[in-house]
Amino acid sequence: MTVEQAKMDARKWMAQADGVMAATYKRTPVVFSRGSGCTLWDTEGRSYLDFVAGIAVCNLGHAHPAVSNALSEQARTLVHVSNLYYTIPQTELASWLVDHSFGDKVFFCNSGAEANEAAIKLARKYFKDRAEPDRYRIISMIQSFHGRTLGTLSATGQDKIKQGFSPILEGFDFVPFNDIQAIRDKISVSTCAILLEPVQGEGGIRSADPEFLQEVRRLCDETGTLLIFDEIQTGIGRTGKLFAYEHFGIEPDIMTLAKALANGLPIGAMLAKESVAAAFVPGSHASTFGGTPLVTAVSLCVLKTLDQEDIIGHCAEVGRYFKERLVELKSRHDSVVDVRGLGLLLGMELNTDGLPLVQACLEKGFVINCVQGNTLRFVPPLIVQKAEIDRLIHCLDGIL
Repeated sequence: MTVEQAKMDARKWMAQADGVMAATYKRTPVVFSRGSGCTLWDTEGRSYLDFVAGIAVCNLGHAHPAVSNALSEQARTLVHVSNLYYTIPQTELASWLVDHSFGDKVFFCNSGAEANEAAIKLARKYFKDRAEPDRYRIISMIQSFHGRTLGTLSATGQDKIKQGFSPILEGFDFVPFNDIQAIRDKISVSTCAILLEPVQGEGGIRSADPEFLQEVRRLCDETGTLLIFDEIQTGIGRTGKLFAYEHFGIEPDIMTLAKALANGLPIGAMLAKESVAAAFVPGSHASTFGGTPLVTAVSLCVLKTLDQEDIIGHCAEVGRYFKERLVELKSRHDSVVDVRGLGLLLGMELNTDGLPLVQACLEKGFVINCVQGNTLRFVPPLIVQKAEIDRLIHCLDGIL
């Protein structure tokens, strides 16, 4: 196939997709056909270094042999039987998560939004069971992002993504991130939970101050309020620890996971302490596809690989290096306002529109992302190497 034929083939696929798929995404004009490690190839055969990783999903990179083998082996064994029955992979994955976290019980679903829906429902039911039916309100953070279902949309602190879907669900209060006094002023006898991300991903890669989270935990303990951590983007090693809460010396009562949990297969999980999880009884919540043998077998493989190969330790090391290189860019370019983040969840805020830089990087063979209009988000596979980071920094330096 000639280059011109390949370009025509790509245009054909993009036109066909636009003709048959709902226009819920403004897609970048490239058709990816395969990947390996930190590299993607398009239908024209051109290679790209991937610093998006499916939006913090493919922590082990693309086509990781262990993941492929686990998927293939389980697909030949047992794919689905429903949660009316026990299965070994699901039980093993739940046990691994309990053994490596604060949680005592796990609920499996299919996405981050579903995990957050489960957390919201659990928090409300916990207080209903305690004969406190008026205690149902949840305090969330401005600029937070918790999902696109009607419930999680209502819990999200960004008005722009709520447009066109009113009336949203009642029962959510919003305060500025990292403002403990605002939480003290807002919390009331009707508050059942405080919901937050340890690092706001879609909100611009903004990390919680350690003192803020410690005070939030203290306030929750004083008032009997539940603390929910949305670790959908920060969990599974992304910040240089298995879970981001480990950076702050506290534990939540409920935590939600998804994204990187199965390196690209759809899975979500909600973890909770025993006393809280007891509010969920048979019939109170469910998911047909939540935690199938197929996806839980892959997820367990992902977690064991991260652990056995010390990929999270590697993430912490190269994350520090990456951040230092971004700070160097800031020192050389007035257009860079700030560099933020933990591990390999990093953001570089600009004083200009970030989308042209995203496109310029793509043309030079680098896949990056922009949030909030002016913050470049870097969430590569955790296996990314310093040499690959250097190549991106050189590219950004030239563009800036």
